Formats: sequence, C-alpha cells, structure tokens
Amino acid sequence: MLLKLFLCFTLIPVIELYLLIKIGTVLGGLNTILLVILTGFLGAWLARLEGMNTMMKLRTNLSQGLMPAEELIDAVIIFIAGVVLITPGLITDVFGLLLLWPLTRNKFKRMLRKKFDEMQLQSNINITRFH
Repeated sequence: MLLKLFLCFTLIPVIELYLLIKIGTVLGGLNTILLVILTGFLGAWLARLEGMNTMMKLRTNLSQGLMPAEELIDAVIIFIAGVVLITPGLITDVFGLLLLWPLTRNKFKRMLRKKFDEMQLQSNINITRFH
C-alpha cells in the first residue's frame, strides 16, 4: 500500500507537469494556465450541481423511509471528484470530470460494488451489524 501511495504522490504530479509543459509549448503558457483554470471552474460548478441533485434524492428517500444507499455512494464519489479537481493538472481534472458525469460515475460505482463484493467474499472485509 505504501508503494502505491508513493507512486500516486510522485508519479502523477510528474506526469501532470510533463503534460502541462508539452501543452504549454503548443498552446502557450497563458493559454495553458487558462485551460487549467477553466477545467477547475467547470469541475467545481458540475460538482456543486451533482452534489445538490444527490442531496435532493437523499432527502426524498429519507422522507419516504427508504435507505439512500445509492445516493450515499454517489455523494462519496462526488466528494472524491471534488478533491481530485482541486489538484491542478489536466489528467486529474479529466478524471474528476469523469467521476462527476452521471454515466461514467455509474460505471465507476458498479466497478466499486463488484470490488467490494469480491473483498467481502474473500473475507477481506468484515461487516458488523449492530441491532
């Protein structure tokens, strides 16, 4: 796990810097900075919009006495997308925007659910229920 974190915190920023430099040589420095700011702004706006929609669905389900499991997963994914969008860079912005777009978010949610089910079957996760 430590190796994965190390690679995540060193390899991704290096790739982001390389990509920004390459794009900067093609578009120019100011245009590249404006592109990063634009994707960040678009991501923040979309995160707010999707977050509000998810909160409305969550409230509706709670008021009807339903367990809002899907909405809670959506809320966590939207939060992760917001955190990723805060980091400057185009790769992280694209990943964050993909997490915010409902179509790709649902695919990511299915992948997470499958992984969670596999971990539960392999006894890597213990679920304790309190009554």
